[in-house]
Amino acid sequence: MTHGEDDPRIAATLWRLAPMIYGPTVLFALGEGAVLPLLPIFAAQLGADVATAALVASALVVGQLCGNIPAGWVVARFGERVTMTLAGTLSLGAAAALLVAPSLVTLAAGVFLVGFCAAAFGLARHSFMTTRVPLAFRARALSLLGGTFRLGMFIGPFVAAALLALFGDAHATIWFFGVCLVATVLLVLLGPDPETALTGRGGTRATRRPAAADTGEPVTGAVPVPGRAPRPGVFRTMWRHRGVLGRLGIAAAMLSAMRSARQVVLPLWGVSIGLDAQTIALVVGVSGAIDFALFYASGQVMDRFGRLWAALPAMVLMGAGFLALSFTHDGDQAAMWFAMFAAVLGVGNGLSSGILLTLGADTAPKDDPAPYLGSWRTLTDAGGAAAPLIVSALATFSLSVAAGAMGVLGLVGALAFVRWVPRFVPRERA
Repeated sequence: MTHGEDDPRIAATLWRLAPMIYGPTVLFALGEGAVLPLLPIFAAQLGADVATAALVASALVVGQLCGNIPAGWVVARFGERVTMTLAGTLSLGAAAALLVAPSLVTLAAGVFLVGFCAAAFGLARHSFMTTRVPLAFRARALSLLGGTFRLGMFIGPFVAAALLALFGDAHATIWFFGVCLVATVLLVLLGPDPETALTGRGGTRATRRPAAADTGEPVTGAVPVPGRAPRPGVFRTMWRHRGVLGRLGIAAAMLSAMRSARQVVLPLWGVSIGLDAQTIALVVGVSGAIDFALFYASGQVMDRFGRLWAALPAMVLMGAGFLALSFTHDGDQAAMWFAMFAAVLGVGNGLSSGILLTLGADTAPKDDPAPYLGSWRTLTDAGGAAAPLIVSALATFSLSVAAGAMGVLGLVGALAFVRWVPRFVPRERA
């Protein structure tokens, strides 16, 4: 394809997706990002100690893990727009529980429900993009989706700080989350139908295809197609695709673990080498800014050169970065090495933006992707959830050991991508 000629068409298509996909993503992530840093404070106000407060905050990840597979069933049965609307509405109930929680149990239940709904919301968007966006620029569309989520999560803590300065009450962030959720639901319900915008014509969800490019692939939805075999269901889909899930899915979980480990290891490393909080925040912030700046470049690389050209450099950079960092803890220039390798990890993470979404979309069954994507996202979320536990366990010996172990895991994951991406996502599809 001639990319220069197609860029205006691609941009127009992505803009048409904004009211249904990108706008709600920013709003949901913005509200969630404002509340997340303050969850330990809410728990402490209800009498939790440090360990219990951490347990309450971790209920979000547990909710995401538990929500992916049920969300796959809901999307397959009722469609993406209904799922996103339902997830946003239930999240309002979760926000209310956070606001008036009389006990730690209620607070934890509200956090769990936020995670559960976030999983459903995310899977619905992922499924929609998988079936509606042409393969020619799928990676750019999904990288942009990942970038809009990162934007919301990046700005959210700053919004929380402003609300605290203005109102002096941490619960103001929950009210802000509620406002974001209302706006999200209204945008999903009342915004222009992206399928109509993409096709410019009517028809059922099951028969419409994006006018931007007819790939010949069927577009799925909740409306059954006459003559098509019954949907296989979530668990049968998992079994049918156990090969790719057990190979490429595990490699994807390793990448998710690397991302999660970066968020844990960098602050701990700064504390361990004696840096003050301001310096640590600056280094971590610069690493995050580098990460965010590269999100669309990742999609460009995947669409033009293939998925492996984003996954492999990302894993090698993060693996080598962690491994090299593990040897610098007691050196004379420990602070300089910390800043440098934090930037390397930021570059690696930025180059991987959208790769998990894209690989999931590439390997999903074309006629009914939602159940498969539920399993795929459960694997990747499990990798992200396991990494802090691994770091915590190994840090009892040494933080250098923990960083080195994550570096080795990253290099093993790079080899796994080299082995399995060409098999499950051939170059002609990427």
